[in-house]
Amino acid sequence: MGKLTVLALRAVIVALLVGSVFVQTVMAVLLALDVGDSALSGRVVPILTIVVLGVVTAQIVLVCVWRLVTMVRRGTVFSVAAFRHVHRMIGAFLAASLLIFALGVVLAPGEAVAPGVVLLLGVVGLAVLGVALVVLVLRVLLAQAVARDLEASRMRAELAGVI
Repeated sequence: MGKLTVLALRAVIVALLVGSVFVQTVMAVLLALDVGDSALSGRVVPILTIVVLGVVTAQIVLVCVWRLVTMVRRGTVFSVAAFRHVHRMIGAFLAASLLIFALGVVLAPGEAVAPGVVLLLGVVGLAVLGVALVVLVLRVLLAQAVARDLEASRMRAELAGVI
């Protein structure tokens, strides 16, 4: 990865992290005030909890991507240390998927939210679960690359010993 690409990606990650902190603080309060005056007033706490935890899952993914980009820049991404970040990302995507499904369950009862919105939340939750599965496939590819890198290092050492 070039320096400009890394710099651009880091700028995007910083902007998203700043925006997510804004959502967790200001927007959560505004959402609580808005929902408090509606038919969903009895479900304010679960809705806010799900929103805040959902933003936390996004922040976890952003931090893990930052760390992986740092590893790529240093040339150390094909190591066992990268798996820690990939596992956290998979866990965050799974948690986000469960939170989206939970939001659908919280919003489903009653007439306050249209059934189409609940169905849309189910589809989004399924899509986020699909992203977790894609990252899992990428983890398998990373594992193969790490294994080949270790094998190449071993063969280089053997060749150096022969020469």
